[in-house]
Amino acid sequence: MTASPLLSRHGAVNDSGADAGVALHYGDPVAEQRALAAGRAVSDQSHLGIVTVTGPDRLTWLDSLSTQAIGTLAPGFSSETMILSPQGRIEHVAGVVDDGETTWLITETAPALATFLDRMKFMRRVEVADATADFAAIGEAVSAPAAAGEPPTWVDPWPGVAAGGTTYAADPDAPHPGADRAWRLVLVPRTTLEAEIDSRLDAGWSLVGTWATEAARIAAHRPRASHEVDDTTLPHELDWLRTAVHLHKGCYRGQETVAKVHNVGRPPRRFTMLHLDGSAHTLPALGAPVMNGEKTVGRITSVARHHEEGPIALAMLKRSVDPTLELMVPSDGGPLSASQELIVNADGFSSDRPDKPGPTMRGLMMGKGCAADGGDMT
Repeated sequence: MTASPLLSRHGAVNDSGADAGVALHYGDPVAEQRALAAGRAVSDQSHLGIVTVTGPDRLTWLDSLSTQAIGTLAPGFSSETMILSPQGRIEHVAGVVDDGETTWLITETAPALATFLDRMKFMRRVEVADATADFAAIGEAVSAPAAAGEPPTWVDPWPGVAAGGTTYAADPDAPHPGADRAWRLVLVPRTTLEAEIDSRLDAGWSLVGTWATEAARIAAHRPRASHEVDDTTLPHELDWLRTAVHLHKGCYRGQETVAKVHNVGRPPRRFTMLHLDGSAHTLPALGAPVMNGEKTVGRITSVARHHEEGPIALAMLKRSVDPTLELMVPSDGGPLSASQELIVNADGFSSDRPDKPGPTMRGLMMGKGCAADGGDMT
């Protein structure tokens, strides 16, 4: 990805890893986080990928391939969906918004997603394009959809539980830490990126980097594909059935595994928030092991220094780890103690897990017969 022109702004520090090419901060990370929390901030998110799908069959076709029910998505409404492997592992995640003519997919795997979709067209009246070179995303601390005449805008549905979804939260009735986080991505021509951001700065907003946006995301328990997903990740492990999976929409690739884990199984790992020792001056690296004594029980997937909560991290742990344990995470400055805050509950059951099925119903509830998984529909 080409470096953003915003990196030439005063104080800009280039980020690294999945966020390379945009600014980590512009000189004052704490002030930037406060501006974002106050709803008067704009962020350069031009490193994200954008895939477009056009043609009269676009929504029903995408619906048949992915985890969310988007076949009748109305113009201007936002959703989130996944492409799974036949074994139910997460391969692609995309924010979805349609403008009546084009379906816009915001993703961190644009080239691979566009290639996959192009291979799956068959006789459908659709056209797929990786539009990342032509369009860029601008992040705003706003929860409103686009008004008439505004560019395509994706409003983050997290942490709501969409129709057909469910939650693996430890206490589904408790207020969610992400409930007050407003976030949307406005898609603009890449040639107008700086002008669009400057118009917001002229209105009194602040320009903030990924330090601020990532700290807010982590505090909201919001998973991110480039950070939390590995080759074996199931949507259940990340509480991602909230926004990205419809349990009753019918067949799609990986559907059998989704149904089986939800109805009669349990995810092997659980997504967890960690509050790290604030007396240290270092943070653990992404991928750092999470330790219970001498035993590795998980790994750090995201980490940030939050302006109010201090050093925080997201981690993927073995489901069997006692949630009351204080864990340890190595860092360059020495081991850091880490207390757990449950995101996905320790028993591995969703809030609407069905009663134990009988032998006749078990096969139906496990999704047997889904052609997308190679099953026999007869």
